[in-house]
Amino acid sequence: MINKIHQANFETCFVQQYSMIHRLETNKLRNVAKFFAHLLGTDALPWHVLSYIRLTEEDTTSSSRIFIKILFQELSEHFGIRLLNERLSDPAMQESFDSIFPKDNPKNTRFAINFFTSIGLGGITENLREYLKNMPQLIMQQKKAASESDAESDSSGFGFDSSKSDSGSSSSSESSESETDSDDKRRNKRRK
Repeated sequence: MINKIHQANFETCFVQQYSMIHRLETNKLRNVAKFFAHLLGTDALPWHVLSYIRLTEEDTTSSSRIFIKILFQELSEHFGIRLLNERLSDPAMQESFDSIFPKDNPKNTRFAINFFTSIGLGGITENLREYLKNMPQLIMQQKKAASESDAESDSSGFGFDSSKSDSGSSSSSESSESETDSDDKRRNKRRK
């Protein structure tokens, strides 16, 4: 907290440790998770480091899930579930937390909800649950907006205009007739 260079170095360490977490045995993994939870809990490490974690079935291993579990359980012990939820609901930080609480497709959203519920922290997924519940309505609104924009583009002159093509074809046929006439005149001159 005293010097920003330490935060940058710890952020680099966080990224390196998380990328190689599968190499650690369980006790070391637990210690690393507790260490970073302490740094986050004391604001010695910026919370945007959580954006490096992508919590989906495909992007996590058993080791990384254990790391995330210990990290968040330690944070909930430090803050309490209510304060942790407030911190994770901060509108200014939502981009950093999108990878932990994915909203890209229902499968990933359900996975994150189930993960946090299984480790006893289902309370921090209230916003995600609400999003998942309203997802069918959001999809319908997006489809409706897309169909309306398609209808507007059809009526705004992007359709086929037969009058323009007729005039274009008549001018091209006139030009081809005049070329044929001039060719005939040249041939007649040569014969003479």
